[in-house]
Amino acid sequence: MLEFLRSIQDEPWKPLSRPAIVAWLVFYAAFLVYGFSAHGGFLFIDNANLVVHEGGHNLFGWFGPTLGLWGGTLLQWLVPFLLAAYSYTQRQPAGFVFCLFFFFENWLYTATYMADARAQELPLVTTGDPDFVEHDFHAIFSNLGVLDFDTKIAAVVRIIGWMGMLACVAWLGWKLRENQTASRPVNNQKSAINNLSRAPNPQ
Repeated sequence: MLEFLRSIQDEPWKPLSRPAIVAWLVFYAAFLVYGFSAHGGFLFIDNANLVVHEGGHNLFGWFGPTLGLWGGTLLQWLVPFLLAAYSYTQRQPAGFVFCLFFFFENWLYTATYMADARAQELPLVTTGDPDFVEHDFHAIFSNLGVLDFDTKIAAVVRIIGWMGMLACVAWLGWKLRENQTASRPVNNQKSAINNLSRAPNPQ
């Protein structure tokens, strides 16, 4: 397994043009501004997160009520994370950053849900009987004995989400800088050759 990971690590990333990187950076910057302006509310992408979340309850529900309860959040995080891992193995930088960015965006969605554990003011959606719908994190935090810390836990999860998204954008920015510096040695090498040709012969 370690040898497999090392072999992937040794593979170069597939090239991504400078205009493409710049376009992606503009997209992520705009999304970050949009996300920040929501002040902790749900974002448009969370409609897709909700579908995956509900599917997670149904999928993991086959393995018992505990996993069924946690399954919504588990699948919601697993889907973008596994897609990011696949893009990493294929050395596709755009796909890797996109999936990892929205993996961390899911943490914001989860944090909003967590912060509502005691208040239970958010409208809930279920694929089952609406008469038996329950608040995931009210149940989870109650079982763990940490219900009174719901907003504090949510704040930590939200910070991790923001830090992760910013790290993804920073990495993509680093790739842009790397692409720019990679093209410079060629010009420097030509310049060095020209300088050598003009240098006096010590012999």
